[in-house]
Amino acid sequence: MAHDLNQDCIDACNACADACDHCASACLQELDVKPMARCVALDIDCAALCRLAAAALARGSEFARRICGLCVLLCEACGEECAKHEHDHCQDCAAACARCADACRQIVAV
Repeated sequence: MAHDLNQDCIDACNACADACDHCASACLQELDVKPMARCVALDIDCAALCRLAAAALARGSEFARRICGLCVLLCEACGEECAKHEHDHCQDCAAACARCADACRQIVAV
């Protein structure tokens, strides 16, 4: 895998993790938290997996492509859930998830 491709994916994964952390925190501050439960849960899982993917890519793990494959699935699920909510933090997170899923797809395809 080319270094530039890895760096683009690492950056997208880290940005997605940050957006997911922010979204989860902001969702917990909403007046009615219960409808946000799945969003928060997916945000937490997505942030953790994105950080794992970024780290695996950075160190050239032999499992990086497989981790990125799982990252695509989780980013898609998180992004779809976040897109259902009108809050700016959810919409920003959905966009970050879409960018990360696209970047990880490129890694998986190599």
